[in-house]
Amino acid sequence: MSADMQKLIGANEEDDEEEIEMDVKEEDNEDHENGQKHIAAQMMLGADGVMPSTSHQFQIQQQLQEQVSTPGGGARRSRPLEEKERTKLRERHRRAITARILAGLRKHGNYNLRVRADINDVIAALAREAGWVVLPDGTTFPSRSQGSRPAGDSSAGLTSSSSQMLSQQVPPTSLQGVSSGYCASVEYNACHMKGVFMPTPAPYDLSSSGHSQSSGMVGNGGEQTESLPLIAGSMEVINEQIIGLPPKLPERDFAGTPYVPVYVMLPLGVVNMKCELVDPDGLLKQLRVLKSINVDGVMIDCWWGIVEADAPQEYNWNGYRRLFQMVHELKLKLQVVMSFHECGGNVGDDVCIPLPHWVAEIGRSNPDIFFTDREGRRNTECLSWGIDKERVLRGRTAVEVYFDFMRSFRVEFNEFFEDGIISMVEVGLGPCGELRYPSCPVKHGWRYPGIGEFQCYDQYMLKSLMKAAEMRGHSFWARGPDNAGSYSSHPHETGFFCDEGDYDGYYGRFFLNWYSQLLINHGDLVLSLAKLAFEGSCIAAKLPGIHWWYKTSSHAAELTAGFYNPCNRDGYIAIAAMLHKHGAALNFARAELQFLEQREDLQEALANPQGLVWQVLNAAWETCITVVSENAFVCHDRVGYNKILENVKPVNDPDGRHFSSFTYLRLTPLLMERQNFMEFERFVKRMHGEAVLYLQGSQW
Repeated sequence: MSADMQKLIGANEEDDEEEIEMDVKEEDNEDHENGQKHIAAQMMLGADGVMPSTSHQFQIQQQLQEQVSTPGGGARRSRPLEEKERTKLRERHRRAITARILAGLRKHGNYNLRVRADINDVIAALAREAGWVVLPDGTTFPSRSQGSRPAGDSSAGLTSSSSQMLSQQVPPTSLQGVSSGYCASVEYNACHMKGVFMPTPAPYDLSSSGHSQSSGMVGNGGEQTESLPLIAGSMEVINEQIIGLPPKLPERDFAGTPYVPVYVMLPLGVVNMKCELVDPDGLLKQLRVLKSINVDGVMIDCWWGIVEADAPQEYNWNGYRRLFQMVHELKLKLQVVMSFHECGGNVGDDVCIPLPHWVAEIGRSNPDIFFTDREGRRNTECLSWGIDKERVLRGRTAVEVYFDFMRSFRVEFNEFFEDGIISMVEVGLGPCGELRYPSCPVKHGWRYPGIGEFQCYDQYMLKSLMKAAEMRGHSFWARGPDNAGSYSSHPHETGFFCDEGDYDGYYGRFFLNWYSQLLINHGDLVLSLAKLAFEGSCIAAKLPGIHWWYKTSSHAAELTAGFYNPCNRDGYIAIAAMLHKHGAALNFARAELQFLEQREDLQEALANPQGLVWQVLNAAWETCITVVSENAFVCHDRVGYNKILENVKPVNDPDGRHFSSFTYLRLTPLLMERQNFMEFERFVKRMHGEAVLYLQGSQW
């Protein structure tokens, strides 16, 4: 028996022994009861099988009562010790089989089952995957019958993963409500969603706009021809269309829910390259309007490429000081981002802010300070983590440059920290300010849903890889994978990321451990200095939501981005532990409803945004770190706001957890239009737990 199996079976031998003894005791009781019934039957019938007379029955009953009540009587026999040992062996054999089933589901089925899981957990996970709802007490019913659940059941802890899954075509022979396991693409052995806590779909997902975006059709023979139900509750939409129930239900009332502060992200170009505040009068008017609806504050990027643009350690904070003073006078709060990356070329970027000029000069003579792919292409969006401890920036290491910048900011705006105006400092840790490798650059040919490429070919990271390989005793492993495809490849097209590919071999595990550990080490080092610079203030780090190919075994897009999160390993728990170590909050940008509806190729990419979101959130809450969030894409409609509210304040979280703050992306003229702003004001009130009118309004 393998070591893993021994670990699963023998994790708690005392508990096993207690459970086995209980099983043995139950079997004793059953034997006792069966023995009583057998004796009674024999005594009730005569020797020739004829029913005795009434007087004789009374004598038999007296004899039976004496046998049962007398210690050592014939009705109860002592169970031999050998039989008890055989029962224990049978129980151990049963547990071994269960352990193998669980191990297979974890490895190949992408189920996040606990180590001490039993067959009930397996049945519940399979039932949820098949579209059923399983309550904590075991009550099970089809998801479309949530409105008519069993009477007397007041449990709110519904868990359902089926409504979050991508629709796949089902063969005509499949049974209703049962997943046949058939995959629309035979190229993949697609793994399904991990069995983490999933919230119950909200009633507002059954809106008319939801119908227009995700309505489905059912063909002859029960074959599902609907192409792509993408959002939570879309399966319920299809079910209600089929059985003819009303499509729209009242939206959830958030009155009395916890107060969640709302911040608004300011435009990227609010401060220009000369560090001057652009259009201060217009900005002041907009801030006053935001203040009038009780927005808590604003978020602003402090760009390294603006403040320290011309020379090392020469900082210009003039535009930011004027902006901060304006915010202070309006009694708003500030969330500040230390942006150590360039702006331009990414989704939503409407300005171009490069890295400091003096850094670009160093890069021209030493391009290895930037991330590099296998073909030798440099990514100038941010500095390579290979120079975190290399003195290549005019005598300073990269982390020293970051620390000097943060310390200058802390000194310059000390009074805003002292007065509590600056409520949080988010520390940029990579491209777009996120803790990840720049594995999917559009300028190098990446297109969704490509897997991206590893970014570890600058001389400094290769030196680190060589050192790690030599320490392992395999110096020939000091190389990147040569069969990992290109930026826009799909997993099945590569030898490294395909099912049972090299990613899960000895070299693959070594390389991915090194690659992901470098990401964690970078975050650990920079956040330790940020904690020192901003002592006593809340700091945060931002993680991306890389959800495409999440339902494959390798999770290829996550691997190239630095998250070692295949189906048989949790790649986010170590990152959450690192954040907890420094008391840092997690800012996790969520894939919003509008984004999901616009992605017609989501099924092709075997993506699972909701599964990823809840895996990351469970890792964060398990390590007791604060979670904040922002919307990933622009939102102005009520359906999008309702989805955000459900994400920020999940109704069925068993521990009542919710996000600590929400930042809205972003302040634009479109937001300030009358209808859009009215919807936003209503959204802010509900975030604050206030009552709003017309909960059953039709502004969908």
